[in-house]
Amino acid sequence: MTHSRTSIFTHLDTPLAPLYRRVMNVFTANKRRFVVHLRPEDVAEALRAGGSAPVGQDQVDKALSSLKDWGNLRADPDTGRVTTVEDFYRARYLYQLSREGEAAERALDVFEQEVGRRGELQAVALEDIRVRLHALTGLDERPDAAVVHSLLLEIVNRLDSLAANASAFMGGLQRTIDLQDIEEEAFLAYKDRLIAYLERFVSELVVKAYDIAVTLRELGDAEGLLRLAADREAADVAPGEEAEPGEAAESKLLEWRNRWSGLRSWFVGDRARPCQADLLRGRARQAIPDLLATISVLQERRAGRSDRSADFRALARWFAQCPTDADAHRLWRAAFGLTSSRHLTVESDAGDDVPASVSWSQAPQVEISVRLRATGSYQRRGAPSKVVDRSRQRAHLAEFVAAEREQADLARRRLATGRPILLSELGMLDPAEFQLFLRLLGEALSLGPGEVRTRTADGSLEIAMHPVDGYAEIRTESGVLRGPDHELTIIDLTSPVEVSGG
Repeated sequence: MTHSRTSIFTHLDTPLAPLYRRVMNVFTANKRRFVVHLRPEDVAEALRAGGSAPVGQDQVDKALSSLKDWGNLRADPDTGRVTTVEDFYRARYLYQLSREGEAAERALDVFEQEVGRRGELQAVALEDIRVRLHALTGLDERPDAAVVHSLLLEIVNRLDSLAANASAFMGGLQRTIDLQDIEEEAFLAYKDRLIAYLERFVSELVVKAYDIAVTLRELGDAEGLLRLAADREAADVAPGEEAEPGEAAESKLLEWRNRWSGLRSWFVGDRARPCQADLLRGRARQAIPDLLATISVLQERRAGRSDRSADFRALARWFAQCPTDADAHRLWRAAFGLTSSRHLTVESDAGDDVPASVSWSQAPQVEISVRLRATGSYQRRGAPSKVVDRSRQRAHLAEFVAAEREQADLARRRLATGRPILLSELGMLDPAEFQLFLRLLGEALSLGPGEVRTRTADGSLEIAMHPVDGYAEIRTESGVLRGPDHELTIIDLTSPVEVSGG
């Protein structure tokens, strides 16, 4: 009997779905113990031993027959215990998982694992990847293919686990911030541990991702190492009628190139595609203020501060408590004040204007112009409204913008000298200079410790910085910034380059 590929999932949408799942779990558990065939009485005994609701032999027989019809199980005649002619003619079967049924069970296991996965930020996986990449760089000129293959497999597997768990964790964290999957009491109880957890991972990610990126740049495309792993895998590929002998190795090499490209894009990236490690770091850092904002909202609710939702709930209670409809109408007018039409302007031949407090049912009839009814536009008669002169405000705004630009240019000329200078020698910085300095310092330190060289996002400044011995103090009007001393070079790329002629 042939079965469609979707019929193996039919047992999930039936009234006896729990029984079918228990029966399939019995077969799956025995398959792990290398027990392939099971008799109906063996299945019934396993179900009774499971401690769940008792199941009769007739129910088991019917469940096995249905699962066989859907293609989850395969039935073979059981002739092992035939002792009489009656036993031979009696229908006895040995059941085992079919190929499709086993694939369906694996798919269901993966589905349940993914749905139940909480996710985590695996700082240990970052360390594992870093150590194995360093092991690849430390191999000799003719490395052992088994060692290379093992290291590459471990790196790829750890990256897959890191990416999948990080995605699941950040998705669950967003639902936690939105208070979808957690109660308020539970959230307030573990908020401190969650923030500490995020801060620890971000600090580990900054250091480890930088080291991994440097090692990946050192390895380059790693073509030789990838070919060793591909040839080792291609040696175990079973021969086929369609593929040529050399095509298996090229196919495996293409797979490893794609994996290596994914690894590089995760930690290195380029201008077109930022690396995933930076995106994960930014999302994890943004989650900390989001968590703090959620905590503030919860604290405000606990303190009894009024918000819009609470106001509407109180108003709904007042409407429900109104004794008559007239009282409800008075409450509506007092709460919203939408009964008058002060915003509506129409043409009227009446000599006296009707006050807005007069009800529409008692006011005189008003004729609407044909143009207003046909086009929806209306032009008021008489002189147009005077245009307000805003020249003084525009001049003031232009002066303010010019002053800000002048301060920023002075700060650029003060800091972007193109010559190396120690942070301890910067001296006193005004607010504009200090703001520019902090922005440039953040751009450089985001690349990690050690000697760095980078450009600002607009490409106007280039920063080079490397640490030196000692500590620096930078004084400003707002206070003193202290930290390890560095030699800093800032180059203004927008200024013309001076060329000395002979």
